[in-house]
Amino acid sequence: MARVEELSVDEIRKRYVEADTPVSPQILTRLQRDKRQGVQKLYAALKKRFERERDERIRMDAMRHFERVLWKSGISDIAGVDEAGVAPLAGPVVAAAVMFPPDTEIAGVDDSKKLDAAERERLAIEIRARASGVSVGIATVAEIDDINIYHAALLAMRRAVEGLPRPPQHVLVDARTVPGIGMPQNAFNKGDGLNFSIAAASIIAKTARDAMMEALDREHPGYGFAAHKGYPTAEHREAFLKLGPCPHHRMSFPVIHEMLGEYAPVFYTLREKLFASETRDALGAFEAALKADGERLSEAEYRKLRQLVLRRWKVVAA
Repeated sequence: MARVEELSVDEIRKRYVEADTPVSPQILTRLQRDKRQGVQKLYAALKKRFERERDERIRMDAMRHFERVLWKSGISDIAGVDEAGVAPLAGPVVAAAVMFPPDTEIAGVDDSKKLDAAERERLAIEIRARASGVSVGIATVAEIDDINIYHAALLAMRRAVEGLPRPPQHVLVDARTVPGIGMPQNAFNKGDGLNFSIAAASIIAKTARDAMMEALDREHPGYGFAAHKGYPTAEHREAFLKLGPCPHHRMSFPVIHEMLGEYAPVFYTLREKLFASETRDALGAFEAALKADGERLSEAEYRKLRQLVLRRWKVVAA
């Protein structure tokens, strides 16, 4: 093969840009020394690509650190577990469990919240193709309302683990411990952004739940489920106030009762005063009024107003 110095600018472009041939540090050095203007432009572009790929390799090595330790110790079936859909006002909570053959690497895998929808869908296809096991578990709206969202998410996680083609030898989970399973497990705070298997599970859980919400949108048009996926956006709130709840709304959530007008009249009066507080002094006066009226509010009503106050302070201070 001809040395890079012997190639024309067009030949360099075809080999390293159009054909996407890997560029080594040695090739970059030779391109940098080439004084041809066209080569210098190609060098600048290829250098950026090389640095992006290097940074991704470093990131991926860090994300797979815990798996590599387990793989080297002879543990091959490691399941990453994560959930999607704790915060929405409607729809199920969905969890996924994913196992990979030892030494699997998929560039781009990351916390699903950091990826756009198209990238999540692309990666979900590759994850399913290369995984040794993928399982999705759900907890229904009825179960969420019965046992609360926290325990429903744990139930969905357990179902995801139990649905794998074979029991994993070790489980890695995002920020909590999955109850009712016998194998060892490790919890990682914000693990979907730090750990390869958990991140892969977050992508599967998110794409699976998004598909469910798109199906609910067809079943219950008008709420916009396909767009907001059940999250409490302004559009969702507006549709809810217009149409009322559907069978897939989580009626145990306090915000649902707030939107239905079921809170005490004093709550809505205070909320209007809060929204009208546009200065530090006005917001300070509102906090004093809230403290004085606190006994007339339920715990949920008081907690919601305190949350709104904290958000309002950020707006006023901006």
